[in-house]
Amino acid sequence: MPVRVNLPDECGLGQALSVIGGRWKSVILWELHERALRFGELRRRLPGISEKVLYEQLREMERDGVVRREAFEEAVLRVEYSLTPAGAALNDAAHTLALWGLAHAGRGELPVAAE
Repeated sequence: MPVRVNLPDECGLGQALSVIGGRWKSVILWELHERALRFGELRRRLPGISEKVLYEQLREMERDGVVRREAFEEAVLRVEYSLTPAGAALNDAAHTLALWGLAHAGRGELPVAAE
């Protein structure tokens, strides 16, 4: 289920969170950061996700321009998913956010923003 963020439409943070919100999208983003993966490979890396949910999440991420789906006409159709340049940039930003979370999780404190 997508995360609902009540931020103005022009808020960049809200827009970014709407793209990676939910239980699986940030994990999918991370799994695709090193190389393209086939659907089955991606599913094996995400224990607990159903085929239906993975398919829906990938379609939404493709629609949002962060994942590319490439089909190869071979004896058996092969489809690979990879990050677009926008997806790679979003993964970098999410990684930075994850590092912040590790540094500050459970401390009950927020760093003071520079003025």
